[in-house]
Amino acid sequence: MIYDKLIQTDELLPRLGDTNWLIFDCRFDLADTAKGESLYRQSHIPGAIYAHLDRHLSSPITANSGRHPLPRQDELVEWLAQCGLRKDTQVVVYDDSFGAMASRLWWLLKCLGHQTVALLDGGWQAWQKQSLAEDALIPLLTPSSFNAVYDKQYMVDTDAVLDNLQTGEFQLVDVRSVERFSGKLEPIDPIAGHIPGALNRPLSDNLDAQGLFKPAQVLKDYYAPLQVDWTSRQQVFMCGSGVTACHSVLAMVIAGYPMPRLYTGSWSEWIRDNTRPVVTSI
Repeated sequence: MIYDKLIQTDELLPRLGDTNWLIFDCRFDLADTAKGESLYRQSHIPGAIYAHLDRHLSSPITANSGRHPLPRQDELVEWLAQCGLRKDTQVVVYDDSFGAMASRLWWLLKCLGHQTVALLDGGWQAWQKQSLAEDALIPLLTPSSFNAVYDKQYMVDTDAVLDNLQTGEFQLVDVRSVERFSGKLEPIDPIAGHIPGALNRPLSDNLDAQGLFKPAQVLKDYYAPLQVDWTSRQQVFMCGSGVTACHSVLAMVIAGYPMPRLYTGSWSEWIRDNTRPVVTSI
């Protein structure tokens, strides 16, 4: 059985200790960047390797970048090789934010051509709710010779988004909350609002009341209106920094649509230049 979208707790449990499986703990708190790793060291799914959003899944911030620039390809690939990733490895990623952080690693691996990667549905909360195995052991790593390159067909940069204001070649879909999109509330970035022409589809709508992804058909119906005028390849998802938008990219794939593109810099990069237009709808 290959898992390339979601995996359930009861499907992961019997594979703990499987040498051809890698589990990554992606817990991260934007307000306390050390918290996720601290929690990991206290307790995690047995065998899980910690993936730090800033250290492993992003590169350093620059004067022109957003808050979470894409990790350098060579550094990401080297780290994954040190973790023991091979072409046939089944990867599972999880967090404690119902996939909002772990989906970043899911997306990065997809962009590197590694298809056998799945998000643990419900994440750490679902695992703990069932009182499943935990430990605090740091796994011993067996490095591999993994090598890969980014497939940039899944990525859109700021220049392309700026050009799109004139050409209208794709539909920008912003997954931030309604309050942040409208400009009514902005707890993270210095400027509030959204990019002209963007549609708002909050990522919270991907989940049910238990924090699990909604069924594929429900997600298909939710995103179906986007397909009327734009194919999946003509849709570009964005968020605050290019991290949580991966959650909605995954939701689209679960729904059965082709994988859409991601505006990797997203809102926090867009507002680096105050000549770029911003819309508020308070």
